[in-house]
Amino acid sequence: MNSKKHYERTRAQESSNAIERMYVTMRHLFNRGFYKPMGISGETLIESLLLLRPEIYGSIGEEKAELEGLLYVIDRLPIGIEECSFINLTSDEGYSNSHFKPLIPKKRRRNCYRIDDEQMNIEITRGRSEIYDILTHLTFLFIESHKISKRVLIDEEGSTTRDWMKLEKVVLSKKKLTQEEREVAITHTANILGRTFNELTEVYNEFAIPTQPERLLHIVYWLSKLAIEEEVNHVKRTITFSSILRDQIGHHIHGEIWADKVKGILYENDFLERPIHIISANMHSVMNTLFASNALKQNRSKKDVFEVYESLSNRENEGLRNKVKKEALQKGMIYIKDKSGANIDVQVFDTTKIDIAKTDIKINETVLKQKKPIILVMDYAFGEQAYETIDELLKPYNIQGKQIHLNVESVSIMGKAGILEGDKGDIMIPSAHIFEGTADNYPFKNELKKEDLEGQGVDIYEGSMITVLGTSLQNKDILKFFYNSTWQVIGLEMEGAHYQKAIQAASKVRGSISSNVKVRYAYYASDNPLKTGATLASGGLGESGVRPTYLITRTILEQILN
Repeated sequence: MNSKKHYERTRAQESSNAIERMYVTMRHLFNRGFYKPMGISGETLIESLLLLRPEIYGSIGEEKAELEGLLYVIDRLPIGIEECSFINLTSDEGYSNSHFKPLIPKKRRRNCYRIDDEQMNIEITRGRSEIYDILTHLTFLFIESHKISKRVLIDEEGSTTRDWMKLEKVVLSKKKLTQEEREVAITHTANILGRTFNELTEVYNEFAIPTQPERLLHIVYWLSKLAIEEEVNHVKRTITFSSILRDQIGHHIHGEIWADKVKGILYENDFLERPIHIISANMHSVMNTLFASNALKQNRSKKDVFEVYESLSNRENEGLRNKVKKEALQKGMIYIKDKSGANIDVQVFDTTKIDIAKTDIKINETVLKQKKPIILVMDYAFGEQAYETIDELLKPYNIQGKQIHLNVESVSIMGKAGILEGDKGDIMIPSAHIFEGTADNYPFKNELKKEDLEGQGVDIYEGSMITVLGTSLQNKDILKFFYNSTWQVIGLEMEGAHYQKAIQAASKVRGSISSNVKVRYAYYASDNPLKTGATLASGGLGESGVRPTYLITRTILEQILN
């Protein structure tokens, strides 16, 4: 028993060291300005990732190619990244005013620009966490590409297997494939990847995009082609960081522009001195909770309110969503589309314009009339960006030589997180955030309690949560250690400690907001990485996320408005 415990602990320590090594290396390479992923400089990243074998990247350490991890990564990188041997990470350097068309990855809001056949530029506006995220995903891609090239290269002169030649012919012909031709190509690709025909057929359409139905074949071909170029002709892929990006990182450039714009609009509407309640959430749940009941009353007649929310979250119901948005805009919602590069849109609700009789949540009319609270909903930040945005937002607003302090009464944070006990769709209520790799901890009084959310058909867990450097680096050994340690960790996410650090600085150190500011944190589980097949790469929450999302939203709003 003891030896097993010792092994697990050692594996967790090894993994923890590997994560630390990755971050130190990425920081060093960033400061240096460039590196070759498959050269000596990229070796540490590759060795560390292979030692870690994070849950999200599945079979990264095995001979066969990893499909779910590949899909997860490809969805977060720009279309065509697999064809590029030069990847340049830049700041916002004016490409939006050029002929280059921005390529926005399916699952990450970031502008990318294809400069020519060989080069992709990726715009970084959300801080260091975004750089770490991209470099980790690229390292996974390079490992997979070399894994494939080893299976297709026959000799050092560059001769390749019959399977690879057949794949090349199909990809380069660019013609529309018949079902028969597609199945033949999938057969050759399955051999190349060390996967079954069935496994490839199951994921094939998930890789497809309207302009490229055969995208999986295309990705496999280009990943292996560039790896073959590296192996045979020593043409190394290169990642560079622009000098402007290196100068600007960590200086809150985008966060400051974003916060000034938001505070300017609050000032123009005479909202700055009214009680402000900040909620970091998605851009639909608060709006839907306040206005869907009235906007969709004919859809609601016999439906439970959560069924209405489910129909709103269905991609095909654009018309219903527009109805709710129209109602919200008519009843005083101000929508601030972000143009700063922070990628954080904002909604401002003047609660005096809400028709209480037409909502289905508990609202105290006296509170509304006397206090006239303002609700400011900001979209999710990404990792360290949470500190930058909240830190800037809570600073006083400077106008015509005078400083106006914001009357912030509460900050509520809701979002997705990985759970270590329980399942997808359960809710976590943190009592403290612990920063990964350190003993830095941020305990706080959470206004949300387990009993506030109980009895609604969702399991609730209370305890500490780990703010990780990146979700894509966690593996089972580290997660088990978190779970079994005396920290009593219930889940992991990427922003909590950063938000809390900014709130504490503003309320307890700088005095820019009240020291009695109320905080609320609640997360719904997007996955349980300790359970096989329940990693982030296994797919979205789907309908299982609707009830917990709205349960948290309704509870936060009822606390604010009573």
